[in-house]
Amino acid sequence: MTSALGFRVSKAVLSTIAPPIPLAYEWATRYHSPSPSRPLLDMSQGVPGNPPPDSVRQALGTAASSKESFGYGRWDGERSLREALVGEMRRVYSAKGTNEIEGGATDVDLRAEDVALTAGCNMAFMATAMSLADFGDEVILPVPWYFNHQMALNLLGVKAIGLPTHPEDGFMPSVERCAELVTSKTKAIVLVSPNNPTGAIYPPSLIASFLNLAREKNIALIIDETYRDFITTSSAPHHLFSSTNSSQPWRHTFIHLFSFSKSYCLPGHRLGAIVASPALLNSIKTILDTLQICPPRPVQMALAPLLPSLRGFLEANRNAISKRHKLFKTQLPKRWRIGAQGGFFAFVRHPFTGVVAWDVCRRLAVEGGVLTLPASFFRAEKPEVKEDVWDWPTVERNGEPLLEEDRWIRFSVANVDDEKVKRVCERLGECEEVFGWALEDLK
Repeated sequence: MTSALGFRVSKAVLSTIAPPIPLAYEWATRYHSPSPSRPLLDMSQGVPGNPPPDSVRQALGTAASSKESFGYGRWDGERSLREALVGEMRRVYSAKGTNEIEGGATDVDLRAEDVALTAGCNMAFMATAMSLADFGDEVILPVPWYFNHQMALNLLGVKAIGLPTHPEDGFMPSVERCAELVTSKTKAIVLVSPNNPTGAIYPPSLIASFLNLAREKNIALIIDETYRDFITTSSAPHHLFSSTNSSQPWRHTFIHLFSFSKSYCLPGHRLGAIVASPALLNSIKTILDTLQICPPRPVQMALAPLLPSLRGFLEANRNAISKRHKLFKTQLPKRWRIGAQGGFFAFVRHPFTGVVAWDVCRRLAVEGGVLTLPASFFRAEKPEVKEDVWDWPTVERNGEPLLEEDRWIRFSVANVDDEKVKRVCERLGECEEVFGWALEDLK
């Protein structure tokens, strides 16, 4: 039994939504498999489905046992890893394409001094937001948004201003609609590409347009590129780092965020990065010194000499996930429609005409043994107390049309293998019959 507290909890915490992932796993605890051959299939969380290669695991063990790793490091991380990351970014963002570069690209304007390493990309976002916005300010986020971004802003007393995206546009954000949302309180625009949760991959031209808008309005453009290494084209994700933009250097407006967790399959070791003007990083130094002192040292020491040798590992992972996306698309029952797909995620429209995605996901978990996340997780602004109804016929809204935003579900293809993808799709087809809910007509 939980006893009452003898003190008041922060209003900012109480007004922030509860973490959605633990709630989904609570649904999963209600699933009781009828046989060992029908286990829970988890396509909820964006987590790598395989460990890093042996070279990384061995290096981590060595680094963790070294005397040097037990002491504090620099606030911005080990210079060796910052230099190594810059080397990889020069390849990724070169206009020449990664396949044509040997020894680094000269058309990408990046230096180790532009990089600060953090204890995960969520830390990178929080520190960046703290450096830009004060209580009562505003930050624009495309909706559906990555819930931890909105949660972080709410904890700071910063208002997240939603920029709606739509399935008919492939969930691409509109620069014109964004411009209408900018006010005197706006401090930044935040993009995530490849997107979480939709999977949409923003083209370089769209990203460049957002940079121009941010410059025009004298606000920051923040892009979280956690999933950038899973873009299958050989061209650069964007050209904002180009050294040819001497008249409008990227450091004036652009802030890049990155996570090592997804690319290198080590989310438990918490390592991210902020790439920004040293003038901004000088302010972020105060925040990071308060929040983390220094990022975890063993993982930095392990990765620094290995990054170039891991390019083949990244390519193999990228190709495997790309093939899994194609498999998911071909195996998905016809009534389930993909609106966008990329990175770790596919955003799927469910076929039940009278049931919101929240209830579809709950029943999929409890009866179908398939764990996914409803789109409502990615647009909630305040804590909600939802009635815990498990009487499934009563959740169907007969004759009452649903909002389009209540039809969408996020599937993560990264943390399951190909066989599990097939089994998930089989169960989705089964649920169309077993659930007994009204279905869309096949087109």
